[in-house]
Amino acid sequence: MPSFDVVSEVNHHELANAVDQANREVSTRFDFKGSGSHLELAGQVITLHSQSEFQLQQMYDILCNKLVKRGVDIVCLEMGEPVVQVKTATQTVTVREGISSEMARKLVRELKDSKLKVQAQIQGEQVRVTGKKRDDLQSAIALLKESKVDLPLQFTNFRD
Repeated sequence: MPSFDVVSEVNHHELANAVDQANREVSTRFDFKGSGSHLELAGQVITLHSQSEFQLQQMYDILCNKLVKRGVDIVCLEMGEPVVQVKTATQTVTVREGISSEMARKLVRELKDSKLKVQAQIQGEQVRVTGKKRDDLQSAIALLKESKVDLPLQFTNFRD
């Protein structure tokens, strides 16, 4: 029986490369000279360090630009509140990965409401969709691409 998986993943290698490129650009830009501004990547969290909240926003824009150029969807980024002290400002940006249980339930409900002849089941942080015909699965992929979700979805493990 044909099936595929709906997942939400980020290429960690491209993420690290984008953070390195953003660091390089911040270190060479004139408006950041002497400010000690830099970005740190630790697991799923990117921390922006600078002197002011305005510079944090500029650094976030540089980071988003680099991520888009490297093919990483910026919808998966979740900005934290900036922490501004006397001479320093920091902000965390969390990279969201995986489909939460409530989002998975929403996707399954959307597939069931569409009256397509497919079955969807939640398996951890992914949703497995099975059907008898390949055309039904392709229709399900098209439907999920059109749906309004706040995560980038990938369709993997397509089996015939």
